[in-house]
Amino acid sequence: MIWTRRLALALCLCLPVGGVGAHPHVFVDVALNFTGDGEGNLSRVEVTWTYDDFFSLLILSDMGLDPDGDGELTEDELARLKGFDLVEWPEGFEGDLYMHHGDDKIALDHPVPTGIALEQGRIVATHERSFGPVPGDGLKVEAYDPTYYVEHTLTGPIRLPQGCSYTIREPDLDASQRAFREMLGQLSAEEQYEGVEVGNLFSQAMYLSCAAPS
Repeated sequence: MIWTRRLALALCLCLPVGGVGAHPHVFVDVALNFTGDGEGNLSRVEVTWTYDDFFSLLILSDMGLDPDGDGELTEDELARLKGFDLVEWPEGFEGDLYMHHGDDKIALDHPVPTGIALEQGRIVATHERSFGPVPGDGLKVEAYDPTYYVEHTLTGPIRLPQGCSYTIREPDLDASQRAFREMLGQLSAEEQYEGVEVGNLFSQAMYLSCAAPS
């Protein structure tokens, strides 16, 4: 989502990180659809990002799409929009999706765009990522932007193979803001303007539980 973050910065949507508290400027609802092998292992996830209506409007305007503002895109316009948020994928960027199984961090393959739509003024972009396979039981999944310019919320739907379930743990926002301010106190003004990686402090954490196959 590097491209979307740069557009937000270019349009002066982002304030210096040294403000009263950490706050995002782009809001994304996240849905996840996991694929398993029937043996309790997971190997693929389909990720759907639904962008907030204001940021969607900025994207459409910047790309010259929907010029009549009727909220309808032609097939050609949808084809141009598909994968717009995956264009820039620099080394080290992890796609705002993180998975851990115990102490092991799960490596995810490069995303493949699979769908695009405009629904009630909001861009809905879908891509797939492969990994593992890894045991689904005990898997921890987090969706966040390390810089916290973008806020990801696991609104769902969350789809899992049969025999798997999940729980979502919400962040302690008061504790996260305190940790954020303590972190800022250790940085120079220049470092604060460059941005700090605090997204993990404010992210939800999803924990999977999968019954052993019978």
